[in-house]
Amino acid sequence: MTTLADGQLVLIVEDNEKNLKLARDLLRYHGFRTIDAPDAETGLRMASDFKPNIVLMDIELPGMDGVTALERLRADPAIAGIVVVAFTASVMPVDRDRFSRAGFAGIIVKPIDVAIFPRQVLAYCNDLAGDG
Repeated sequence: MTTLADGQLVLIVEDNEKNLKLARDLLRYHGFRTIDAPDAETGLRMASDFKPNIVLMDIELPGMDGVTALERLRADPAIAGIVVVAFTASVMPVDRDRFSRAGFAGIIVKPIDVAIFPRQVLAYCNDLAGDG
């Protein structure tokens, strides 16, 4: 394990097991703690229970989509301040605009670039620390 991160807790809401495993393994290797959820409903419960530093939210999920999940998260005062990043392969300009308007802190594109992914996540965590 490297010491890039300092134990920040990342909630990964992702229904594709291969994408989830790659993201989880990379983050853990670089010093993050991770928890994961296969769908938005479970992700919202976990966000409430664990109060992660950041949520990586897939957009195309079974049941509730990631944009609706973000709306529900923002409506709950206990977890409304958690940084949520769209974790998606949908990167057309219209998609980026939709995610920005929805209130995502940013976008991490899938498939992830293993060379930069941990630093991308850390940058969102550090932005939060700087605002706080």
